[in-house]
Amino acid sequence: MPKKQIWLLSSLMGSLLLAGCSLAPQYEPANVATPLKFKEATSLLEDENWKVAQPNDIQSRGEWWHVFNNAELNELEQQAIVGNQNLKSVAANIQASRALKSAAQAERMPSIGVGFGPTRQRLSPASQGLDANAQTSTQTLWRAQTNVAYELDLFGRIASSVNAATADVQQQEILYQSALLALQADVAQSYFQIRQLDTEQVIYERIIKLLTESHHLMQARFKNGAVSELDVFRAQTELSTAQTNLLSIERSRANAEHALAVLLGKPPANFALPKQVLTETSIRIPAGLPSSLLERRPDIAAAERAMAADNARIGIARAAFFPRLSLTGALGYESSTLGELTQWSSRTFLLGPVAGTILSLPLFDGGQRKAGVTQARAIYEESIANYRQTVLNAFREVENGLSDQRILEQQINAQAQALSSSQHANKLSHLRYREGVVSYLDVIDSDRNILQQEQLAAQLHGSRMIASVDLIRALGGGWTMNQTQAFTQ
Repeated sequence: MPKKQIWLLSSLMGSLLLAGCSLAPQYEPANVATPLKFKEATSLLEDENWKVAQPNDIQSRGEWWHVFNNAELNELEQQAIVGNQNLKSVAANIQASRALKSAAQAERMPSIGVGFGPTRQRLSPASQGLDANAQTSTQTLWRAQTNVAYELDLFGRIASSVNAATADVQQQEILYQSALLALQADVAQSYFQIRQLDTEQVIYERIIKLLTESHHLMQARFKNGAVSELDVFRAQTELSTAQTNLLSIERSRANAEHALAVLLGKPPANFALPKQVLTETSIRIPAGLPSSLLERRPDIAAAERAMAADNARIGIARAAFFPRLSLTGALGYESSTLGELTQWSSRTFLLGPVAGTILSLPLFDGGQRKAGVTQARAIYEESIANYRQTVLNAFREVENGLSDQRILEQQINAQAQALSSSQHANKLSHLRYREGVVSYLDVIDSDRNILQQEQLAAQLHGSRMIASVDLIRALGGGWTMNQTQAFTQ
């Protein structure tokens, strides 16, 4: 075999061996400082009805809202999953990222095309080796051919592109789970907020009824000369203030209902939630270990996939420093007339590019490729920082949720004592009124105080339900129950 052919064969084999080598740094997720346990976790008891799940990044986070044992909430959650438009938008992003991944994978395969058509040209005398003043004729050339192009992935440019696109798809799939968890939590919190406002509204209606009776009593006593006009105005002020507060609650309730309708993917005009007082349900949520949070939180998993994609893009930027080998060819027919195009004698083929070279390597670009690598590295460092910040925020949200549970539990216990004392004082007030020791105004004031304590208790119970949802969201969902009923106090 001639030396020239041996050299060409050796070069081709060497290129094939180099194909697929990746210049991307070996990817390793960034290290994060993970505490052995949550600071607030020691203050809460573990509930045997709960089991900490360990789902994968893109698995469902579980129908955790069933722990509240509320059929109406269960139905609203299902409606939101089906109708929420933001969730559909995130799902569309998954389809777009999968299409980009398919496009990146397509670069691994040769591209094949067919063409047909004439060209009309007049060659210059110089191209024919003739004198400058020589005459040349105009020619028509018909072509029907198949074109093939294929790039050997010598230094992993295509492989890095596929790796980056794959990580992008995984990130979008995880972001869908993150958006789904956020939607489920928003629906639950909106529902409990509405029920808290419903409870407050019922309490304020009772307060207004008492204040109306007090106002009427003051007017009657003023006519009899028992009290001054100042007492009448004070009673009217308290009544008007309570009515204003009730209207404020109704306004907040309407806004919350409209927001819930949008979460469900419905126009607010087509959605109405009947009034219902808040059901007092207490659940105990075990925090688990901080390390398991890195597995449960979808936003943490999405940040990690972003790191992987940016790491692969460093390989793409590095590959620009090395040669690109593109194999091209064409096979078909050429003739000067259309009728002779399909004759066997008109066959033709071409190996190599029509213009340019097979192997290309830019030697000088003013630092453009170097800047590309620097930019890719900087983006990767940014994704590392974003990942670590996401983890820190997750730890903070869990600690906040645990502390909210602990403090709200203490507040509810203290408020229960206050309500109990107020109820005992109210019984004494009614007894003393029947004995003629105090006036009826003292009884009304005692009744109003009980209602105010009930309102504060309703607000605390609503806050605890909302805080429970916040904690489940902070823990990344992924909860299941061994029993069908939540632990209820």
